[in-house]
Amino acid sequence: MSDLAQQFAQAQNDVVSLAERPDNTTLLKLYAFYKQATSGDAGDEKPSMFDLVAKKKYEAWGKIKGMSKDEAMQQYIAEVERLLNEE
Repeated sequence: MSDLAQQFAQAQNDVVSLAERPDNTTLLKLYAFYKQATSGDAGDEKPSMFDLVAKKKYEAWGKIKGMSKDEAMQQYIAEVERLLNEE
């Protein structure tokens, strides 16, 4: 496992143990970076317009289309570190 992959895995563990739940905007960013890092670009199949949560997640993920998996991991790690430093 690469150093970046290890840091990414650690950040995933760290985010679960945060004292406070991040705001929705931050959660959407984390979701988008995670999905981009693990799955690549969002697919063409959009969620139902009636599923507002899934729609917001899909839109957040779609905004970073084209970002490399490594960059998405780095952004995810940086966001989790920012949250940890705010505690």
